[in-house]
Amino acid sequence: MSLAEIDRKARRHLIVVDDDDRIRELLKQYLAREGYRVTTASGGAAARKLMETLDFDLAVFDVMMPGEDGFSLTRWLRERSGPAGRTPVLMLTARGLPEDRIEGLKLGADDYLPKPFEPEELLLRIQAILRRSGDRPTPQGALSLGRCQFDLSRGELSCEGELIRLTEGEQQLLRTLARSPHEPVDRLELARDTVDPSGRAVDVQVTRLRRKIEADPKAPRYLQTVRGVGYMLAPD
Repeated sequence: MSLAEIDRKARRHLIVVDDDDRIRELLKQYLAREGYRVTTASGGAAARKLMETLDFDLAVFDVMMPGEDGFSLTRWLRERSGPAGRTPVLMLTARGLPEDRIEGLKLGADDYLPKPFEPEELLLRIQAILRRSGDRPTPQGALSLGRCQFDLSRGELSCEGELIRLTEGEQQLLRTLARSPHEPVDRLELARDTVDPSGRAVDVQVTRLRRKIEADPKAPRYLQTVRGVGYMLAPD
């Protein structure tokens, strides 16, 4: 896989909603290894909260869940206004009956995969849906961070005209956050490519970046903490 392909996939944010802990974790690990950002939820209520605050490129919904099922969740999503309501949906279910597939498609699902399934088939279906939906535009040029600017294409940070030295880890972290401005990025997803997958290395890098960017690092304006999720870059 080329670096360009890896970079393109890394911008794709998927949500997987399944009440089966084992399936949910296996899918997260598999899709993350394939280069995608993955957020998971164990049911409809948790998924709604996430989808009300975060933008996703594709949603994978299990149909048979306690409480709100995947059909109801898809109906709710399609009733939302703007781009969020057009988020592609792939439905997973042990109910492979034709009428169930038809019901899901009528509600606005883009594809329907019966369980059990091969992870590779799921991956291919996701790739096909994303190709049909087209690439999400990403910011170009420099992002304004008050007295500082970050050039996304060059990976350069300058403050008041002076080039600020970044470590490789700080540069990668800032690049990742800058690709999704005003969108929280999961802390553990940011930690995936660091020496410490627990997220502590990311916390250290954020602290250092705040000292370089923020007028008051203890009250950050541009590199914000999103409680319970991770971090977000909020340019002007």
